[in-house]
Amino acid sequence: MKLRWSRLCAVLPAAALALGLITATPAAASPTVSSGWNDFSCKPSSAHPRPVVLVHGTFGNAVDNWVGLAPYLVARGYCVFSLDYGQLPGVPLFYGLGPIDASAQQLAAYVDRVRAATGTDKVDLVGHSQGGMMPRVYLKFHGGADKVHTLVGLAPDNHGTTLSGLTELLDLFPGAKQYLDKFTPGLTDQAIGSDLLARLNAGGDTLPGIHYTVIATKYDEIVTPYTSGFLNGPDVHNVVLQNLCALDLSEHLAIGTVDRIAFHETANALDPAHATPTTCASAAS
Repeated sequence: MKLRWSRLCAVLPAAALALGLITATPAAASPTVSSGWNDFSCKPSSAHPRPVVLVHGTFGNAVDNWVGLAPYLVARGYCVFSLDYGQLPGVPLFYGLGPIDASAQQLAAYVDRVRAATGTDKVDLVGHSQGGMMPRVYLKFHGGADKVHTLVGLAPDNHGTTLSGLTELLDLFPGAKQYLDKFTPGLTDQAIGSDLLARLNAGGDTLPGIHYTVIATKYDEIVTPYTSGFLNGPDVHNVVLQNLCALDLSEHLAIGTVDRIAFHETANALDPAHATPTTCASAAS
C-alpha cells in the first residue's frame, strides 16, 4: 500500500501539469516567445548547434506535455520548439488521435519550418509516448532521415502496446473517454500487431546515421510491457530509469512531464560529449 501511495503521489503532479492545472499557460495556448520556447527567432549556439523539436504523446498537445522539459532545455541553452499534431475535427485539446502516418507528415512540415527559421540542416527530436514512436514513421517514410540527428523517446511504444494499456491511458485524461465513440486511428495504430507498426519495424528498427535513445520506466502502465519501447540496432541506447535511480517511481505520464531524472538523461542524449552521470540527485538539478 505504501508503494502504491508513493506512486500515486508521483503521478498526481504529472497529471496536473499535463492538464494545465498548475501552470499559468492556458491549455493548448502557444507558449510565449519571452519564455524562449517556440521562439522562431532563436538561433542555435555553437554549444548546441541543432534545435530540439518536442513531440507530444497521445491525448497531449504542444504545451501541456512540455511545461517541464521545454524550460529545462531552454535554461541549458537549446532552441526548443513543439507542435500539435493528430487533431480530430471537433476534439479540442486532446491531440495525437489522427492516423499516425498523417501525423508524421505534419511533423515533416514542422521540422522543415524549424530548419528554415533556424538555418540548420538537422534537428534533434524528443518525443513522449506516441511522440517517441511516430517520428520513426517520419524518418522512414517521409524524408526525415537526412534531417534528424538524434531521436530521444520517453516511454515510446516502438513495438506497440496492448489495447488494455491504451484504455488505461484514457483514465489519466478526464473528459477524454467521450471521444472514444469517434474514429481514433491514432490509438489503433499503436496496438501491438497493427499494420502501421508492421511496416515501421519491417527490416529493422533503426536507420543509419541517426542516434537513438529510449528512456523507459518499469512502472509504465500504458506501454505494456515497458520493454516494447526498446529499439534494436546500431547506435541505440536503451535506458531504464530505475537503473539510474532505484527510487524513481515515475509511471508513463510522469516520465515525460515532471521527471527531472529523465530530463537529465535526455540532455545527456542530446549532448553526449558533455554528459554527466544521471543519478537520484538529478531530481534536484
